[in-house]
Amino acid sequence: MKAAPFCYHRPGTVAEAVETLAAFGDGAKVLAGGQSLVPLMALRLARAEHLVDLGRIAALRYVRGAADSVAVGAMTVQAAAGRDPVIAASVPLLARAIPFIGHFQVRNRGTVGGSCAHADPSAEIPAVAVTLDAELEASGRGRPRLIPAAKFFTSTFTTSLEPDEVLTALHFPVWPGRSGFAVREFARRRGDFAVAGAVCAVTLGQGERIERVAIGLLGLGAVPLRAAAAERAATGTAAGDLDVTEIGHLAVADTDPPDDVHATPGYRRRVGVAMAARALTAALEEAAHG
Repeated sequence: MKAAPFCYHRPGTVAEAVETLAAFGDGAKVLAGGQSLVPLMALRLARAEHLVDLGRIAALRYVRGAADSVAVGAMTVQAAAGRDPVIAASVPLLARAIPFIGHFQVRNRGTVGGSCAHADPSAEIPAVAVTLDAELEASGRGRPRLIPAAKFFTSTFTTSLEPDEVLTALHFPVWPGRSGFAVREFARRRGDFAVAGAVCAVTLGQGERIERVAIGLLGLGAVPLRAAAAERAATGTAAGDLDVTEIGHLAVADTDPPDDVHATPGYRRRVGVAMAARALTAALEEAAHG
């Protein structure tokens, strides 16, 4: 198959990209790394009258660390983000999630912002963004705005971006103290999208009690999810007294997983329980030794 005919635009600045999107409205689609959109267009599962390629906008490729946050430009290639020393030191959960994305060829072309804008509920970077309470920066014809990750993803392959907006950066908070991080997911083959998975961040306080915990789920709903009930149950508990399997069950209790050719909802939940328990266990072990 080949993509349906389209007009190709390659702006050099964010402002040019915004004006192009505003001019063509719903007929335009943004191309970032192209690892999701191009195959969909080739199969004619997606169409665009106008394709707006952000590849020339070098200003969107950066990693900038501060005392309490790290900003990652939306066009930063996933492979570059995965080996960036600032991300590894300050946002280790993101660094650990990236190797689970597809294969190295995909990570060498796919971008951090492109993964979020595509909004696949089984994708790793959106799950990390939601789990860490990241903010996503969008630029349109008005003033740039920051969108909390929990409000950015609205449904499968759908975000709160306006038609004339471009995702320009992701802002990840830095977790201080004795913190640990882990990613666990199950896929039928290496490189496939996860049937279900979990990402976890945890901070230990005095007496080895869990001071702060965040558990994110992927593949278990129409958007990446936070396991709020599980987080509440774990917070304040001594790490050694925690029943991680019970926390895993709490994490998936209110989920509504898809039913498709890859797995039934019940199977996804069972996998989700195990992945949440394993991610929490690994994060606690790292925090205890960190």
